Amino acid sequence: MTQISAEMVRQLREKTGAGMMDCKAALAESNGSFEQAIEILRKRGLKDLGKRADKIAAEGTLGVYVHSGDRVVSVVELNCETDFVARNDEFRQLARDIAMHVAAMRPRYTSVEEVPPAVLEKEKEIIIAQLDEAQKAKADKIIPGRMDKWFQEHVLEAQPYVRDDSGKVTIKSLVEQYSIKTGEKVRLRRFIRLEVGEGIERASRILPRRSLQRFLLVTNPS
Repeated sequence: MTQISAEMVRQLREKTGAGMMDCKAALAESNGSFEQAIEILRKRGLKDLGKRADKIAAEGTLGVYVHSGDRVVSVVELNCETDFVARNDEFRQLARDIAMHVAAMRPRYTSVEEVPPAVLEKEKEIIIAQLDEAQKAKADKIIPGRMDKWFQEHVLEAQPYVRDDSGKVTIKSLVEQYSIKTGEKVRLRRFIRLEVGEGIERASRILPRRSLQRFLLVTNPS
């Protein structure tokens, strides 16, 4: 059996943020394997998170990202249980990082649960329409995988984090990791993304003379 040294415990603690005794126990259980120890700590942390599901996370911060040129701005509300965590620089940086991700990846919904049922049904109809006859016989197995890909494109929590090259870290797991580290419930509540001219036809930017006159009158009544 591998001897667990204080240096091994220190290194694992730096990587995970877990307590010293938890790190030592995980290393002992994994026989000194750092990868297995991290997985053990993660599983234990997720189990503890389940116990905190009913906790109220009303503290937090707003992460703001403004893209170069001031043409895109995004704001994310990240909640936690205590003001102590809310004031932590790492927590605030996490909110800003997620806001940057929102600006880059253009999600439509925060969570899978937030997607309207009508939208889900419409996407399933589109998937089925794209299947050939042989695939339609296996539609029940094909649809879930295709929907997962749709969620990764349109749902913030399901999207792979833009700064993670492996593509394995989703926004949801990013928040979960920080929640495990702090021992608090951390929740991604909502976001907004604004882009100059988004949703406006280019031609419609030129107001008719009467509309322009009314606009000037309202904004400058003197």
